[in-house]
Amino acid sequence: MYRTQVQLTESQIQALKDMASAQKKSMAELIRQAVDILLRSSGEVDREERKRRAIAAAGRFHSGLGDLSTDHDKHLSEAYQHDDLR
Repeated sequence: MYRTQVQLTESQIQALKDMASAQKKSMAELIRQAVDILLRSSGEVDREERKRRAIAAAGRFHSGLGDLSTDHDKHLSEAYQHDDLR
């Protein structure tokens, strides 16, 4: 674990102390739990999960185009031009 310094307001400190006492936990543990909740709710996905999702998606989609790997820019440009007509 790493040690860090955080500045809190007096009311935050008092509420945190009261909560820690009621739950028989340290203030540091409550802060770590709060950080974990924030990180999970941020919608960001960690590197390993992104890698797992990318591997799972590989090969699942088919364009039907035989030259997509070599002419992807051309197909992308055409798709954007087609999208402007809507």
